[in-house]
Order: sequence, then C-alpha cells, then structure tokens
Amino acid sequence: MRNQSFRRAAGRLVVKAACAALACTALAGFPATAARANNIIVLNSGEATLSLIDDKTHEVVGTVPTGKEPHHLFPTPDNSSLIVANSVSNNLLFVDPKTGKPQRWIENIEDPYQLGFSPDNKWFVTTGLRLDRLDIYRYGGAGNFTIAKRLPLSAMPSHLAFTKDSNTVFVSLQVSGELAAVDLPTQRVLWKMKVGAAPAGLWLTPGDKYLLVGMTGADYVAVVDWRNQKVVKTIQVGKAAHNFRSLVDGRHVLVSSRVSNVISIIDEASLEKVGEINGLLPGPDDMELSADKRYLWVTFRFARRIGVIDMQTKKLIKTIAVGRSPHGIYFYDRAPVMSPNGA
Repeated sequence: MRNQSFRRAAGRLVVKAACAALACTALAGFPATAARANNIIVLNSGEATLSLIDDKTHEVVGTVPTGKEPHHLFPTPDNSSLIVANSVSNNLLFVDPKTGKPQRWIENIEDPYQLGFSPDNKWFVTTGLRLDRLDIYRYGGAGNFTIAKRLPLSAMPSHLAFTKDSNTVFVSLQVSGELAAVDLPTQRVLWKMKVGAAPAGLWLTPGDKYLLVGMTGADYVAVVDWRNQKVVKTIQVGKAAHNFRSLVDGRHVLVSSRVSNVISIIDEASLEKVGEINGLLPGPDDMELSADKRYLWVTFRFARRIGVIDMQTKKLIKTIAVGRSPHGIYFYDRAPVMSPNGA
C-alpha cells in the first residue's frame, strides 16, 4: 500500500510552477562525478529526491531533487530518457538514463503513480492512485503526449501490464480488490473482476497465457485466466506480495513480499514457487537485474536502504543507505525486462 503521507496535503517539498527554474537548480548542483558515471537511479518517494549510486564503487555520488512523491520510472522507447513520475506534483521529470542528470520537465500530467508504454509505443498510460483514474495518452515520440482519455477507475488504480498486441492494458485496483481490463484503441473498460485483497504488481506469463497478480493484502500470487476472467490458482509466497521482475531465463519470475521480507521465485510453466531469497531488510519492493544476471538490486521501502543480492548464492551481500521510502530503481546497463521468447 502507498505511504500514508500520500493522503495528506501538507508536504516538505512543493514543486514550483516554473519547472525550468527547478531544473536549473538541479543541474547546478549535479555532481561532476555522477555526470561521468553509469549510475543506479533510486527514487526516494518520501523525500522528493532521487539517489545516484556509482555502479562500480556502490557509493552514493549524488542526490537530485524531483517533484513530490516520485514512485515509479520508465525509459522512453528510444532509451534517450528515463521518465520519473511525480504523483503529487502532477508532472514528469526526464533524466539521462545513464547518469540521472535532469533533462526537462512536462507539467500537467495529473497524479502519475505508475506509468508505461504499450509494446507498439503508440500509447503512454499512467495510473492516478489518488484520483481513481487511468489516463491514456497517444505518444508521438520525442516526449509528445496527447491525452486520449481520462478514464474513471475506482478504487486506487495501481500497477499496469500490457498484452503484447498492445490492445489491452490490465490495471490492479488496490482498494476495491479488483483487476480491470481496458481496451486501448477505444479507451473503454472491457471488464472488472475480483481477485483478492489489495492487488498490486501484474505480470503476464509467456504468450500472455496467464496474468499473475501480487496480493499486497495477502500472502499469495493470483493466477488469472484473463480471457475467461477467472482466478484458476493461487501461489503461496510471503506476506504482502507486491511486485515482479523477470529473471530473463525464459522460465522464472521473481515476486517481492513487503511484510515477510522475502523474494520468491516462481516457475512460469508449472505456476509453482520453486525458490526463495530471504534474510532481507524490511519492505523489499522494486527490483532490477544486472546485464549479466548475476546481481539483483532491490529497494527496501521501510529501511531507507537498497540492497544487492548475489543470484548465484541467493544472498544479500551489500546494502546502501539512500533516502526515505525508496521505491523505483533503474540502471541503463540491465538485463532486459522480457526474454526473447516473451517470458
């Protein structure tokens, strides 16, 4: 679930309407060492900043101001920018995906919590967790977003998953405990179905056969036959199952569990839990995998730290202090999110 501060109007940092001025401030304070490095970029949603960590030394080399409550990030289709969604400030910050150096801002993108591009790059979609809304934009390249539809969608739309044909986007609704399917060409809700307590992360198995749903209000992943709108199985994992990351081996996907402080390994063919990474800090959330698939980087929402896991030993080998409530994490030199066969 989202930080309780999300519901409060008061905040420590307010982004000024003149976004250019803030961008200049961020650029002026940008450390030269960070500008030359390939950095790990971590969003500190409770502090309105992003932390930059050198990928070689694993040291924090800079902190950059963002808008208020940055939770998630996503690269542009051409990989020239990384988009940081500032949900309470109602704007997007574009940064260099290698260094984290601010590039530009786009204002009047209302309540962007989660974000993503459809596989064909025609659609850019954001969930409005606070406004109970899904915003669908036509994407014209070079950061050109044109609103197609602001679609009411209760309650608390959270995470997204797109079918590979780019026709459908699935949305988890945390408060109502539902899954919604939205047709992108017509921008209408196709159906909604109950899936369980506080659904969050979504993941499509190879060939879009099943949709996996992480239950933050429970201790399982729901397996949804989305074509027939039916939960066909549950996979027991840790408490507060939340988000997914592929191991890019054509077979396995990870799911983090915020309360049990574990990451489970799920076989996408058998739909069984086949392993677990434990001994973690409180609140494991978003994950990123190194290009060689050797190291898994994890944000720990409740510990103000991120961690590095050796995937050969399945052990946490290092933690690094960052800001309050670290959430999204990204680095340019990463393993693909999807494997070539679509897993």
